[in-house]
Amino acid sequence: MDLTLLETHLSDSGQPAYRARQVWKWAARGATGYDAMTNVPAPLREGLNGNVPFSTLSVTEEQQAKDGTVKTLFRTHDGHPVEAVLMRYRDGRRSICVSSQSGCPLTCTFCATGAMQFGRNLTTSEILDQALHFRRLEAIDHCVFMGMGEPCMNFDNVIAAARRLPDAGVTPRRTTISTVGWLPGLTRFIDEVDEPIRLALSLHAANSALRSQLMPVNDRYPLADVLAECHRYYELRRRKVYIEYVMLEGVNDTPRHAAELAAILDPKAFKVNLIPYNPTGMYGASSRDAIAAFKHVLDRARIPATVRLTRGRDIAAACGQLAAAR
Repeated sequence: MDLTLLETHLSDSGQPAYRARQVWKWAARGATGYDAMTNVPAPLREGLNGNVPFSTLSVTEEQQAKDGTVKTLFRTHDGHPVEAVLMRYRDGRRSICVSSQSGCPLTCTFCATGAMQFGRNLTTSEILDQALHFRRLEAIDHCVFMGMGEPCMNFDNVIAAARRLPDAGVTPRRTTISTVGWLPGLTRFIDEVDEPIRLALSLHAANSALRSQLMPVNDRYPLADVLAECHRYYELRRRKVYIEYVMLEGVNDTPRHAAELAAILDPKAFKVNLIPYNPTGMYGASSRDAIAAFKHVLDRARIPATVRLTRGRDIAAACGQLAAAR
């Protein structure tokens, strides 16, 4: 729901300030509508139904993958498409992947979102309404800002949303914000965010020329400068930065590429997530043997590394596949 509109409506209606907190608590716990809020007076609920839409997003389509992953296509009030994902794991974890923008202006070549027409930044409420949609399905406990868009380009709304997620069941330690290295927002994250929210860097190549080929943002904010900020984050917060590295066949997946990566990472400050490529049309996916050989180089260099479990590939809900072409 539009939290600003909610507060304005309640204030204009002469309601005490605690009413907004009361309504938000119900929504964050998974209430399906105002009528479920039994300790809110009925006349007030009727007024809310008529004046404050329960969600800032409308659901256009929802798909479920064979592994239980759910992908939802939303539309904003002005028609912009937004996709978000609920990932279900066998150990009971329920993780959501939310978007911070409709589309993305940074055009990383391996990412389907980058091929979309960029719409706009999402508001705090539009980000939260993605989470609340899935909270109405079941309890959630992890959130990654790795959907559409660059979170650090929408810093204020992303952080405001992240700070409300604990009410919905997602603590800061189980919240991850991913960036391609958008330095203005990254610097603000380091300097202004005291909560133990995890930081992930979308890197994908240790060689600057190759990284610029894959990620044009590298020309604007060079990797050396971005890594310097990540080191500063570690020194200041004593929290590791998670390196996201998508494995592209014959492009960035050889032992030589792994050695280049190991050479620029401090094992105390970084942990690497190797991501099997989810096809979007431009590249091939690295083989299991190639990924294993790459990880072996990192292991020998004592760089902590894991291979990410792919979820929702059969409904184009996996990492790098969100495109909302419909």
